Amino acid sequence: MIRVLLADDQLLVRAGFKALLDAQPDIEVVAEAGDGQQALAAVRAHRPDLVLMDIRMPVLDGLVATRRITGDPRLPEVKVVMLTTFELDEYVFEALRSGASGFLVKDTEPEELVRAVRAVVAGDALLSPGVTRRLIAEFAARSKEPAAADALSALTEREREVMALVGIGLSNEEIARRLVVSPLTAKTHVSRTMVKLGARDRAQLVVLAYESGLVRPGWLG
Repeated sequence: MIRVLLADDQLLVRAGFKALLDAQPDIEVVAEAGDGQQALAAVRAHRPDLVLMDIRMPVLDGLVATRRITGDPRLPEVKVVMLTTFELDEYVFEALRSGASGFLVKDTEPEELVRAVRAVVAGDALLSPGVTRRLIAEFAARSKEPAAADALSALTEREREVMALVGIGLSNEEIARRLVVSPLTAKTHVSRTMVKLGARDRAQLVVLAYESGLVRPGWLG
């Protein structure tokens, strides 16, 4: 059973998401929160698999709450997906850099929401990879921080190749077909790359791929 926590200051948004998710046989909403402070307390109390976190909330905003969750060594299994009204939202990029596993716009289709919850918990794919890549590319290009190229020095040539393919949004199965290897081998390369770079999940690999220059906007491999 996938255990989800909803954090949004709009009661109607939470009610709609809860009704949809609770109707699924493999998903359960275990708690709700109306601000970031409540979300933090609920995460520590319930240890959900996934938090659907609104970016803009009172008391403590979703971005700060996400940083505290993903940075807490006691909560390594809790994944965070950001909820936003706008696809190209600079705060989404900051959240991805801080460890969020992806994002959803609030008016997403019901089936996409359910699919996204399952995908992120499984760790198999990013949410809406085309939109996510576009957002990351746009804001990574604006970043004034030094490139993270040195961080890639620990990777083998194959791991760099796999990371680049993750960066353009390919799943393990798609990477396996591209490199003519088994899906298990592709998954192993992705996992080793994440460990070497200290990346929490695939979303952070995408961010690092762009920030290091390994992948550039418009590159399709």
